[in-house]
Amino acid sequence: MSSKSHIAPYKGPAGGWGSAKSVAKYLASESLLLDGPGILLKQNKPDGFACVSCAWAKPHPTHPAEFCENGAKATAWELTKKRVTPKFFAEHTVSELKTWSDYALEEVGRLTTPLRYDAKTDKFVAVDWTEAFATIGRELSAIAEVDPKRTVFYASGRASLETSYMYALLARLYGNNNLPDSSNMCHESTSVGLKASIGVPVGTVVIEDFDKADALFFFGQNVGSNSPRMLHQLKSAVDRGATIVAFNPLRERGLERFTDPQNPVQMATLSETQIAREYFQVRPGGDIAVVAGMSRWLIERDAAATSAGKPAILDHAFIAEHTSGFGAFSEWVMSLSWSDIERESGLTQRQIETAARIYAEAPATMLVYGMGITQHKLGVQAVQMLVNLALLRGNIGKPGAGLCPVRGHSNVQGQRTVGISEKPELVPIDRLEEQYGFTAPREKGLSTIDTCEGIIDGTVDAFIGLGGNFLRAVPDHGQMEKAWTNMRLTVQVATKLNRGHLFNGKTGFLLPCLGRIEKDRQATGEQIVTVEDSTSVIHRSKALSEPASPDLLSEAKIVAEIAKATLPYNPNVPWDSWVGDYSKVRDAIEATYPDQFKDFNRRIMEPQGFRRPIAASHREWKTESGKADFVVPKALHASFDDGSDKDVLRLITLRSNDQFNTTVYGYDDRFRGIHGTREVLLINKADMERFGISEGQMVGLKTVADDGIERSLGGLRATAYNIPPGSVGGYYPECNVLIPVYQHAEESKVPAAKSVPVRLVP
Repeated sequence: MSSKSHIAPYKGPAGGWGSAKSVAKYLASESLLLDGPGILLKQNKPDGFACVSCAWAKPHPTHPAEFCENGAKATAWELTKKRVTPKFFAEHTVSELKTWSDYALEEVGRLTTPLRYDAKTDKFVAVDWTEAFATIGRELSAIAEVDPKRTVFYASGRASLETSYMYALLARLYGNNNLPDSSNMCHESTSVGLKASIGVPVGTVVIEDFDKADALFFFGQNVGSNSPRMLHQLKSAVDRGATIVAFNPLRERGLERFTDPQNPVQMATLSETQIAREYFQVRPGGDIAVVAGMSRWLIERDAAATSAGKPAILDHAFIAEHTSGFGAFSEWVMSLSWSDIERESGLTQRQIETAARIYAEAPATMLVYGMGITQHKLGVQAVQMLVNLALLRGNIGKPGAGLCPVRGHSNVQGQRTVGISEKPELVPIDRLEEQYGFTAPREKGLSTIDTCEGIIDGTVDAFIGLGGNFLRAVPDHGQMEKAWTNMRLTVQVATKLNRGHLFNGKTGFLLPCLGRIEKDRQATGEQIVTVEDSTSVIHRSKALSEPASPDLLSEAKIVAEIAKATLPYNPNVPWDSWVGDYSKVRDAIEATYPDQFKDFNRRIMEPQGFRRPIAASHREWKTESGKADFVVPKALHASFDDGSDKDVLRLITLRSNDQFNTTVYGYDDRFRGIHGTREVLLINKADMERFGISEGQMVGLKTVADDGIERSLGGLRATAYNIPPGSVGGYYPECNVLIPVYQHAEESKVPAAKSVPVRLVP
């Protein structure tokens, strides 16, 4: 905690001058004030590059500036003038670097040279690319002789479609489906829940639906920090009269007020747009109960309306033609008591009925949600409850309506589309076998949680990381860091140094790659790549900047060289040809996924990109029943904490508006009024009084778990905050140490990071 740290309420809106000043400050810190603005104007543009942070959709035509505060920081983070050379590693041991903060590690700049960890000196030392690939190939081959399933191929979510396709093929040619990715940590609950309920694992809306929606309901999604460009769509919706309703434990500024930085009048007059008309602070894990209460009101009012000869509230024609299971769902809903609904949701009956009435009066409604829904014990069923709510009024497959899961990392959805999945049933295995002349593995691979368990119990020998900060992003830091060094081989492909790189197997490599914004020159010239956004639209991305170092290789090149060094020669897999011309990789993707990527190379030249076919968007249901299924959840609460012990609090892990995923850009969380520190614990004022905690007192947390392992985190400054009673908030990834590996969503195995049962330790 900095000596200059302070906490005071922030009174400004999202966006506005606060955002502009923050961007300017960060550009200056990365020495990009002169050339940075010009590059930013090409961000998310048809003739420019896709943002390297979030995956939010791109409108067509685009705004003059199609970037947000965090997107600008992500670009500056990648294009920084700072460099990390072998000289830096000669001056610092890995043990010393482990004492640095997440921010300090990434702040030193871009990696420039391939490195190998030397355990004798406890330092990274420069290594030749040829030697690195040869060693990696020997190690992977030796492990495969014992059991190829002891190697994991992790992908962070930012790699292009082209690289992701090659990487997935590498893993299957190697002999396993161990392809966990960052989806396993966030929206796997979406992939499982939506697939079972409506037959597709992704959302059903397009960005144009924001122009047609009469109401937008937000559940557990912080638009101001995690997808700020969406605020343009929300402002336009409000301006034309649409109603926005928010459900979230904390009041997030982006869903409260917004000043459009691209609106000269708003900026000059300091005026604001109110975003949410109604804002309900639901208890963490209480969304199932909220939707159950809304559904009960809708079903009751519908029955009363039809009995009185008035227009129905439910869409009976849609329910009859397109759904199954309504009877069982209705019976379950009507069996619930309002006292139980109120207790589990943290809201009053009147509040829930207010929301239901708004929903009933809107002809077309979008349901937008984030990890506040997915990261709970019953995260999958929380997703399916939103589906249930949509089905009651036919809000899927019509303009202005549908389900909108807001994905995090750029292209995290896309890499799943082209084969990064531990589930072989989601991949056209037969077609891959025919295309490449091999026998593909059919056994389910390891998810992120499975990988953590395998590393801890010693059944994983090698970890190949394509980007990301796996060790920092996953739960149970204490156990994971201890077990990590027992692996035989670890390989990390990255652009910057992070804490996860400081833990290495017996043989450990850190391989620097080109960033997406850097020109990728191959045999046929500069290459373009492609990515998929949150609404299943595919876009091209063209790099603009010179590489940070002449020694950097593209991710595609690194994947190909590892494959060539590891696998037997296969004449059907043209690794070198693919690296020389990425359009040939796109041809291969089209051959594997012809229904999804028809005319791939031609269609990516369209300025608006092209959307993959999403059956549920057209009311085609690829489910076992052939219809959209209502699902009855197991319980009203989604947490591992059942609420019986009042001294057990539910911890919500949070991001500041000065970070994206595990990348921390600074120590200011402007919207929450926190400056100069991340070592804080947000607590309801009544809970502070109940536990005898004073403002600013240093406290700790201890996890409630039944596996005999103590998980604790101390040194947190207690801060009174507007958060529901019985809840506390702390920053991710620091608080991940408190999340047991086994506390994850049923069915999807997403870490239950939004309702971790903890006790206060004064």
